Amino acid sequence: MERSSRVFSVVLLMLLLVISTDIGAKVVEARYCESASYRFKGLCVSRRNCANVCKTEGFPGGRCRGFRRRCFCYKPCA
Repeated sequence: MERSSRVFSVVLLMLLLVISTDIGAKVVEARYCESASYRFKGLCVSRRNCANVCKTEGFPGGRCRGFRRRCFCYKPCA
C-alpha cells in the first residue's frame, strides 16, 4: 500500500511540473519592442515620470535604462 502512494505522489508531482512548464512557456512568448523617448529631457531617474511621458507618445509604458539613464518607451511587438 505504501508503494502505491509513493507512485501516486511521484506521478502527481510530474504532472504538476509539466503543467507549470507549459504555463511558463506561454508567458515567455510576449515580446516588447523598445524605442528611445523623443520628448523626455534630462536624466531618467523616475520610472513613473518616464512612463507618463511615453504615454503621451502613444506607448503603454516606459522605463529608465542604461548607463546614460535614458527613458525608453515600450509596447508589445506586433
